[in-house]
Amino acid sequence: MIQRLVVTALQLAELSVSSVVHMMYGLYIFSSAVAGDLTQTLSESIFKSKTTGEVKRSTTQVNDLPPIVLVHGIFGFGKGRLGGLSYFAGAEKKDERVLVPDLGSLTSVHDRARELFYYLKGGRVDYGEDHSKACGHSQFGRFYEKGEYQEWDEDHPIHFVGHSAGAQVVRVLQQMLSDKMFDGYENTNENWVLSLTSLSGALNGTTRTYLDGISPEDGKSLKLISLLQICKLGVVMYDWLDIPWLKSYYNFGFDHFNMSWKKTGLRGLVDCLLGNAGPFASSGDWILPDLSIQGSMKLNANLKTFPNTFYFSYATKRTRKPLGMMTVPSGVMGIHPLLFIRVLQMSQWRFPPDIPLPYKGYRDEDWQDNDGALNTISMTHPRIPVEHSNLIVQSDSDCLPLQPGIWYYKIVEADHILFIVNRERAGVEFDLIYDSIFERCRKHVFRKSPQTLPNEAQQLQLGGDQEE
Repeated sequence: MIQRLVVTALQLAELSVSSVVHMMYGLYIFSSAVAGDLTQTLSESIFKSKTTGEVKRSTTQVNDLPPIVLVHGIFGFGKGRLGGLSYFAGAEKKDERVLVPDLGSLTSVHDRARELFYYLKGGRVDYGEDHSKACGHSQFGRFYEKGEYQEWDEDHPIHFVGHSAGAQVVRVLQQMLSDKMFDGYENTNENWVLSLTSLSGALNGTTRTYLDGISPEDGKSLKLISLLQICKLGVVMYDWLDIPWLKSYYNFGFDHFNMSWKKTGLRGLVDCLLGNAGPFASSGDWILPDLSIQGSMKLNANLKTFPNTFYFSYATKRTRKPLGMMTVPSGVMGIHPLLFIRVLQMSQWRFPPDIPLPYKGYRDEDWQDNDGALNTISMTHPRIPVEHSNLIVQSDSDCLPLQPGIWYYKIVEADHILFIVNRERAGVEFDLIYDSIFERCRKHVFRKSPQTLPNEAQQLQLGGDQEE
């Protein structure tokens, strides 16, 4: 009895610390975005814009390049949210043609994949009739008057870069394209995706979901006392209050669940809080169940690695095993305060012995290395329930020339958020990672013939003029 009380007290203490740390970080991000917007507005009102000479770029050549689409992860945001703050810390400025869609930050992988398609092609988001009925939300969502890449097809494919859950979103989208699951678009196929780069990608789930509150018994339901229950309370209240200016600044993406007080009233709020309606109901149509090992296995069972698409993955870790013994965090200063406790907890987590293991051959020690959010084993390549073709590389040049249909992966010493939000924190590593990603997309990944970059086209033109 006393032992149980002590354990409960420790769990509550850990929950309190985790809640405070996460809320403080959320407030920091939000206040930073507001402060940045206020500073920019003030500067524009005081100083008049000055006209400067700019080098004209070849618009035609830029438009001939396949777009590189950066897909954010959980709690993420795209261009237009949180003011001028960039989820990818400004990496989108490294290339001539980069798109940063704003998808639901907590919506399911399925719903985000549907949103991504219509963001690119245009039109009203259709989540699918059967899926919408099963999950209790509207079939149709946001309307994109003009798609960001309307010409998207097999002859005009796209490079995708997915961080965290964003990588799995792209994989589900590619499978939907292959299965022709978009009404009115009968010509879709897997070749619409030219390449996928997974940056700390959630390809096989994570044991952190169980630490945060997902039940390891089914990988879907929520524990009664957990960080995710607090998250659920905040999200439901946020969407129910439905404050327009606040939701335009940041949105969890649950508008299609119609949780606003204007539509559901007080009764609707109670139902959502009790789990009788909304995304946290028994259907589990939100992102965390998709990130459990069981949820990822369910997704992966229907996802293929396609022979004409190029795949590359950066798997991050912030753990080490001194003298080959216990796995521990690889340092204190190099790990973000938001993630340090979780790095330690994930390195020590064990699957409960009184419930079935998530898959045949599961071993706790395989899942100990992690980056504070995902297990390193999960980020290398799709491996459960069936392992896909893969090859580990030490440096980017090791895999040249690239072959499609193979998951090339590289282990990087970093925590889960080193390459997003705060560019200064990553330092030179930030530039090394994104420069290699964009260079690979532009110079080493192509199906027909090497593409000509705008600056290269300009040099060729100058050379031709000189010869004449």
